Amino acid sequence: MLLPMTYRSLPLSLLVATLVAACAQSDTKPGEPAAEPVYLSESALPIGWPAPGPYDRVSRKEYPAYRAAFTTSSSPNGGFWTLFRHIKRNNIPMTSPVEMTMKDQSGGEMQMERMGFLYQSPAVGKTGADGGTVDVRDVPALSVLSFTWQGPRGDAEIAKAKAAIEAALAERKLTAASYRLFGYNSPSVPRRKQTYELQAILKSKP
Repeated sequence: MLLPMTYRSLPLSLLVATLVAACAQSDTKPGEPAAEPVYLSESALPIGWPAPGPYDRVSRKEYPAYRAAFTTSSSPNGGFWTLFRHIKRNNIPMTSPVEMTMKDQSGGEMQMERMGFLYQSPAVGKTGADGGTVDVRDVPALSVLSFTWQGPRGDAEIAKAKAAIEAALAERKLTAASYRLFGYNSPSVPRRKQTYELQAILKSKP
């Protein structure tokens, strides 16, 4: 077996440990095709909500009207804990996914500007402000173009998803009103198994 040059200079004991660790992180044996992504559900989707996917390609999806609690934040951790305290205080069940409104930055990167926790249905809870940081409101039904992947949520992954969506928008002569990112899994799920979904919310025709 040929090893990369960076491995050949390692002491034997460290080389063995490195290879063992690499094999332990893989779900497939050498030469086997990669396993198809499988969504790992940790909490219920809102009623009538489509499941994430299909993976690794653009699809058009329809979402029913829904209720969600939103907070303005550029920090996923800060937004999460603000909303988590809100649902605990108001006895609102946790659902998946977490919604992140995304905004284009200079240089083409996207940054979260708002986070939302979805309610089970518009019949749960009530709309309005909860303190000075959380706003609960009803969102109308939406049509989107969506790209789902399994793995890390980094700038490179988001850029790849956005490029695929933009190509599909141009091909289908559609226009995006805004973008949102769905995160379906908690940190307890390994990063390579986490599911994310970037969506372009389509402008409705006049």
